[in-house]
Amino acid sequence: MRASTLLFPGLCAAASLPRSCNASTCTSPSKRIEWRSLDEATQKAYTDAVMCMTKKQSQPSLGLSTTLYDDFPYIHFNLDRDIHFVASFLPWHRYFVHLYEVQLRECGYTGPMSYWDWTLDVPDVPSSSIWDPVTGFGGNGQVPEPDSSLKCVADGPFKDLRPSYFGDAYEPHCLGRSFNNGTAEPGDMFQSIYTPAAVQEILEASDYNDFRIKLESGPHGAIHSAIGGDMSPATSPNDPIFFLHHGQIDRLWWLWQQIEPEVRNKDFSGNRYQDDETVQAALDDYMSFFGMADGIMVAEVMTTQNDLLCYTY
Repeated sequence: MRASTLLFPGLCAAASLPRSCNASTCTSPSKRIEWRSLDEATQKAYTDAVMCMTKKQSQPSLGLSTTLYDDFPYIHFNLDRDIHFVASFLPWHRYFVHLYEVQLRECGYTGPMSYWDWTLDVPDVPSSSIWDPVTGFGGNGQVPEPDSSLKCVADGPFKDLRPSYFGDAYEPHCLGRSFNNGTAEPGDMFQSIYTPAAVQEILEASDYNDFRIKLESGPHGAIHSAIGGDMSPATSPNDPIFFLHHGQIDRLWWLWQQIEPEVRNKDFSGNRYQDDETVQAALDDYMSFFGMADGIMVAEVMTTQNDLLCYTY
């Protein structure tokens, strides 16, 4: 049985979900939408659902005393070396974002899942409306956290968010951001790495392994470093912007696949492990979600238009 029906029993009954649990084909996929294309009421419903997760208990399978929201950074950290700089980086995070969407639905969100297209914000990323306190995710960290190097986000829907984990420690703290200009020029935030032209060059990669390496080491890492704070360690799902960022990463993979779907929906290669590049990845590799959900094979999420996921961009 799949995770969405095993650990989230309300999913099949949720009328707002885009697919039927009994369907044999994905006939009516939902469409994910760039954050700024959502109306203000839907944006608020999304951020309210995020905060709803902070009021729920962790899933019993994890054996934690923290919140459901904290499950995501906890798992991401504990699987760090299994899901970064390896072939499964893209399929693992594709399903991870899906599991987050499942919990947004459980918290009453009925709008489209969203992503942040950061190419739209070059060349002035710090001024992006994504950081707006009303229609966005709040801005840069401003207020120092006591006994910490973090600077707390002081406005927006997540100014009172208190993640429980930071790196390898149980360390309740404010949501921290520290915009990193990367150069002496104000407002840069490594933007040259994710310009439309830079992204187009990545989309021209001819095979999966080349594409994944360029995307993960380029725009993916640049955004994490540019935002800083909670987005820097492997507990980066502490920051709700993580999931819009990875929605964009998934979208770019989806766009790359659509160039030649018959080939690219099965194109998966590269190293299976960080520390052993001689072991090659395969479509039947098993991906763990550390007890949050049943593990799945890579092949099950190589396309988004199936019964398990059923969405497009």
